[in-house]
Amino acid sequence: MDIRELTVAPREGVGKGVAKRLRRAGKTPGILYGGASPMNIAVDAREIFRITHGHEGSTQLLKVSFDQTSVMAIIRDMQFDPVSDNLVHIDLQEVAMDKPIQVTVALHHVGEAIGVRETQGILEMVLREIQVSTLPGNIPELIEADVTELLTVGDLVVPDGVRVLTDRSQAVATVAPPAAEEVAAPVAAVAETVAAAPAEPEVLTERKPKEEAEADDKKAKK
Repeated sequence: MDIRELTVAPREGVGKGVAKRLRRAGKTPGILYGGASPMNIAVDAREIFRITHGHEGSTQLLKVSFDQTSVMAIIRDMQFDPVSDNLVHIDLQEVAMDKPIQVTVALHHVGEAIGVRETQGILEMVLREIQVSTLPGNIPELIEADVTELLTVGDLVVPDGVRVLTDRSQAVATVAPPAAEEVAAPVAAVAETVAAAPAEPEVLTERKPKEEAEADDKKAKK
């Protein structure tokens, strides 16, 4: 697998004040644990985004360097500001290359489901990543999931040395029925609706002949 390199700096001091000063300088506070003792660190946020871009969903193995020393580590967690979406904290975990670890691997969906091809159904991705256990050097960049016949986690083909931890009966993808099309109301139905509407009351705009004659008689008697 491709191993990326990341340089970090030991961080002096903790607390919100220190974290704010680091972020103003383009750095992100973090912690490196898993070794003899946890170490507070500062990392370049741009480097983190460069390393993780295009590898979302999968755990990456990193060569982390500091003070002329290097260790192998993975990104265990990243925290983002809910408003600005800026990286505000990162957790790195030092790993031993001869000991299995639990990591996340992204699923890459390939193929076309029969239900989509034959009935115009809608493919819904149930899982986009799975949990596995493997040696750090064997972490897959991704695992292909062929959805042609649909499948469960147990149907996935994984590399040798990788043990799947996610429930094997969990569906990877499903096909939903096609969306119902709206059908316009037939013209005949519209006509029936109009015919059934109550008639408007008659408006008398002219007097009838009988009414005119009665009015003339009254004038003559006067």
